[in-house]
Amino acid sequence: MNAGIDAHVHLWNRAVDPQDWIDPETMAPIARDFGAPDLSAMLDSTGLDGAVVVQSSNSLDESIRLAGLDSPAVAGLVAWVDLAAEVGPQLDRIRENAAVPVVGVRHLVHIDPDPEWMTRKEIGAGLAVLEREGLCFDLVVREWQLPQATRLAARHSGLRFVLDHLGGPPGPGQDRTTWTARLRELARQPNVVAKVSGLTSGLAPGSWRADDLAAPVMIALGHFGADRLLYGSDWPLAELGGGAAPWKSALETLLEGLSPSERARVFGGNAADVYSLS
Repeated sequence: MNAGIDAHVHLWNRAVDPQDWIDPETMAPIARDFGAPDLSAMLDSTGLDGAVVVQSSNSLDESIRLAGLDSPAVAGLVAWVDLAAEVGPQLDRIRENAAVPVVGVRHLVHIDPDPEWMTRKEIGAGLAVLEREGLCFDLVVREWQLPQATRLAARHSGLRFVLDHLGGPPGPGQDRTTWTARLRELARQPNVVAKVSGLTSGLAPGSWRADDLAAPVMIALGHFGADRLLYGSDWPLAELGGGAAPWKSALETLLEGLSPSERARVFGGNAADVYSLS
């Protein structure tokens, strides 16, 4: 697929997939439902052709519903399955009436009650199934979990791992020393790529410029290179920071030093290859 791809978006219908983490007062811009027509409009605003939809809750039912979306805007689905259970039958249920290809799996590791979730033996067995299926595993982790993610990627060297949101770098003006060291170790695993996403959702609209985000972006580029970075808007959470279009424009500015082919890789080519989009 030689097209612009947003590697990280969410869609939800709160009547069937409650999103209890959304505070209607502090997160008013996203305290509503988002569907495929909304996604199409967002992609038009950023000049991209399609997006990878990523699960928002650890719910098989949500993944089944998302897989049924019939929209040219949806290029693939990173679903949720219980990796501690039989993975194959769960994937079969998601795929049964799917209009969208399942391209990966994600678990909300960063909020899992078990701080050692990634080290559990049964999780390793589930990840082995993903490897056999040719699927990726998206890592949504906090800074303190990056060393666990590094060990996990080393144990499963045949599985492609996709680090979401650069592992949550500290915000503008904060100390990035620990995050930088831990990201560097994770990037040394050749089976790990990273999404440049989620960097503006914690910032107030109009309070940031591209330069404020230069440090984490340049650090990630230095460790992963242009061939292992994927642009993601993290929409609709990007609305909390002013929208997907300002974020994409900021990243384009920060990556002006790359060649046209390298920029094309970041803004779609890498996502197409990593997630085997057709």
